[in-house]
Amino acid sequence: MKILFTGGGTGGHLFPIIAIIRALRDNSDLENEKINIYFIGPDGKITRELLKKEDVEMKTILAGKIRRYITPKSIIQNIADLLVKIPVGFIQSLIYILKISPDIIFSKGGYGAVPVNIVAKILKIPLFLHESDVVPGQTTKLFAKTATAIFTSFPETKIDDVFLSKVVCVGNPIRKELLSDSEPEGNKLFNLSGDKPVIFVWGGSQGAKAMNELTLTALPDLLKNFEIIHQCGLKNYEETKVMADIIIKEQSLAKGYHLFDFLTENEMKQAYRSAHLIISRAGSGAIFEIAAMGKPSIIIPLSGASQNHQAKNANAYASTGAAIVMEPKNPTPALLFSKIMLIFSQPEKLQGMNKAALKFARPKAAQKIADYLTKWFNPSIT
Repeated sequence: MKILFTGGGTGGHLFPIIAIIRALRDNSDLENEKINIYFIGPDGKITRELLKKEDVEMKTILAGKIRRYITPKSIIQNIADLLVKIPVGFIQSLIYILKISPDIIFSKGGYGAVPVNIVAKILKIPLFLHESDVVPGQTTKLFAKTATAIFTSFPETKIDDVFLSKVVCVGNPIRKELLSDSEPEGNKLFNLSGDKPVIFVWGGSQGAKAMNELTLTALPDLLKNFEIIHQCGLKNYEETKVMADIIIKEQSLAKGYHLFDFLTENEMKQAYRSAHLIISRAGSGAIFEIAAMGKPSIIIPLSGASQNHQAKNANAYASTGAAIVMEPKNPTPALLFSKIMLIFSQPEKLQGMNKAALKFARPKAAQKIADYLTKWFNPSIT
């Protein structure tokens, strides 16, 4: 059984793929079946390192995208992508796929998946899509007609009525290792004092500059009441550290601020477990991980995200009572601090958010997808 995965290359695309790969390898129905797993997509340091750990053969391609905003720079980039990156990426994908000859292609979406999806369509290879967001992305819309099945994360997600029979709502796959029982290591790992509630701030695997700045500005007030674990992103680390050193005047408060560029899987698990409240962007992966951990959260959607999908994700999640949404138009430090203090002043609200998060969670999404793919490949499995 040969399965080829593809996706845009960010953590939001990659971590669900890793979750499904692990679920496939753990599937008892495939004990006697050799599984060969491949990945084709844009190059990236984190992508390469994570897939290497999973023993997945990775083939890199050029991947272009069409920017919807119009500036002189974007026009030039769009022309270059249309004339060079997209055609070259298609040729690279075609060569790799002909050589691999996969039985199934699983596409997590994003511009990086487009060349592979086109080849799947031409060669008539069964294509399975996963749509992370409430609003279907352009890649999902483009290939819905030829897809064998379309997995969705949110029940609110609407695909064209013509393709409704293909839609299977499973949630967004998360790594089960994040939920596994293990000795709590947060206090030691992050050097937490244990004297104050812990807030975990992160803007996705790549960080979020605007969220970093918002958090930093609020630090003088926050650190008087809380300890902060803050993942700022690899590219933002040096700048964030310098700003934090300037903003935090008192050494006693500085001990409560724990800054990281990127968190490993175990560190992420421990950060989730240690946190009493999580502040996050509204990517589907983040929302479903937070929900599975049963943590109250403040969600700050990315302003200007494609089709405003983060705001719609955030509002769909918040409607369950599990989170509070801060609109990205004017998320001032004072407003953030007031919302945090309001939540912690109402223990019953924290408890209610916890219960709502767990009710919303879909911790077995990866396993369900793996079972679906397995049974499709071998219909005799009951």
